[in-house]
Amino acid sequence: MSIPQISEFTIRRHANAKSFQRGEAYYEAGAVNAVIQRGHLVQAEVTGTEARPYHVNLSFDSSGLTSVNCTCAYNFEGWCKHIVATMLVCARNSENIEQRPTLEQLLNRLDIIQTQRLLQELVAEYPPLIEAIDRHVSWMTNPADNQTTIKFVRRSTLDPAPFRRQVRQILKDTVRYFEEGYEEDPIGEDLLSVVQTAVDFSERGEGENAIAILSAITSTCAENWDDVAEYGAENDEVVWELNNAWCEAILSTELTPEEKVDIQINLEAWQDEWNVDFGLVMEALRQGWDYPPLVQVLQGNISERGAWEEDVPDYADDLALIRLKILERQERYQEYLYLAEAEGQTQQYLTMLGRLGRVEEAIDAAQTQMNSMEEAFALAKTLSVQGALQQSLDIAQSGLNLPGNCQYELGIWTSDLAVELGNSEAALLAIKAAFEIKPSFVDYQKMAELAGENWGSVKTDLLRIVRTCIGWGTESAKVDIFLHEGLIDDAIAIASELSSDRSELIHRVMDAAMSHNPGWVIVNARRRAEKIMDAGKAEYYYYAVEWLKKARNAYLESGKKADWLSYRENLMQTHARKRKLMGMFQQSGME
Repeated sequence: MSIPQISEFTIRRHANAKSFQRGEAYYEAGAVNAVIQRGHLVQAEVTGTEARPYHVNLSFDSSGLTSVNCTCAYNFEGWCKHIVATMLVCARNSENIEQRPTLEQLLNRLDIIQTQRLLQELVAEYPPLIEAIDRHVSWMTNPADNQTTIKFVRRSTLDPAPFRRQVRQILKDTVRYFEEGYEEDPIGEDLLSVVQTAVDFSERGEGENAIAILSAITSTCAENWDDVAEYGAENDEVVWELNNAWCEAILSTELTPEEKVDIQINLEAWQDEWNVDFGLVMEALRQGWDYPPLVQVLQGNISERGAWEEDVPDYADDLALIRLKILERQERYQEYLYLAEAEGQTQQYLTMLGRLGRVEEAIDAAQTQMNSMEEAFALAKTLSVQGALQQSLDIAQSGLNLPGNCQYELGIWTSDLAVELGNSEAALLAIKAAFEIKPSFVDYQKMAELAGENWGSVKTDLLRIVRTCIGWGTESAKVDIFLHEGLIDDAIAIASELSSDRSELIHRVMDAAMSHNPGWVIVNARRRAEKIMDAGKAEYYYYAVEWLKKARNAYLESGKKADWLSYRENLMQTHARKRKLMGMFQQSGME
């Protein structure tokens, strides 16, 4: 089975500019290894910053990609760089993807004894696997009686005990991590992974099982949290995720009045014991879907108070977003639009119009309702997926004039889209807007291409931006640009203020300034070297010698060899007892 055709513009639309640039660099560096296809699944290993490679999974069907995920910790908008790199392999070198049998095909080769032996060997190799097998066996061997009433079928058919054991083990591991001095504990990732299991059940329409899992998690945390709290473990993130997960589970399930009372009693007890706030869950439990103001909104009767009859609480947006998620899952799109409009969820309202193909309606609504870059960016991407590329460009351009915190990402994305549409002027303006937020040498070069004969005036404006930009982490880009333009003094001004930790960048400036201003190189390099030598920290002597090499080259460049020899002799007398340093002097050949 062949993988879907994936264009590079499609990859760009699903990733922000930084992720695409880094992903392309990973692809070109050959970081994508062992790309394997098994039926509808493509798996790849991508070498990254950690010792172990990241794993990327791409699932697809006859209509295209259905899911994409990576094991890295990236949690920003769009695809991460590892997914981008893998996608580029699919787009540019699909013939290199190795075809392997699917899991079903592999298991079909085994009889029941071989299958049991396989599981035993896997558990021996990966002991935590037994917990997952325990849970799944419990689900599979506790069948629901299809002949009983709907009320009974809706009850949980899941044993919560394995989840309680799993949470207890995570908390025990956390105590061990703290006691052994680890900087990170497993609570965040591991415990939230268990919460996500409950969310997955809610998304499959099995709210009863989700409630059973969440009860196991919450009760176990409440009973055992003191064990980790004394080490300083905080519960804010876990409680926030539990609030949302509980809320979704409750709103995905038709509960009887008695069941609601039982859940409320348990939640009140747990929040008292754990000293947390489950206000969002309590409100979802109280309102359900029969809350009169909500019913009115879902029928299209929208008032100024939206879906509330009393003061709007702080968690109103969270509750609205969970309701919208459920309405979307149930394909209740018109009710989704009513609720999004009533609760001021503009981004969700506009993008849903776009996803429903109501492009003109979305554009008209954007004229009066769109108030942020983020809303414009979301709508523009939705319209581009619908194939309305020119309308997408118009929305993205207008978004660059709105307040927000994604100007760089929006500017790069808009520029790429404008290039795709052959609009160089729009592409230049958009990438310039991105450049104003975060100067980049790559973007500087792109603008030179887009500006053509107007580059002279554009360059003057960009250099003004570079000189006045004070954003953190822009030093490398500034140096790249200044050195490219031969503006050595500007590069020197930046390098002079940098910490010696940025030695690679400073060395580049020194090399460029060697003939232009050797005096600066001498003074700057000596200062940095002397600070290390005077401190007497032998592990840093290597860096001191590297600084002295730059000073020596500058002395020779300026015709002051005698001055260098005198300075060197003085250093050797001053630090004569530092045998490691003296040895490094002799090995370096600095005469």
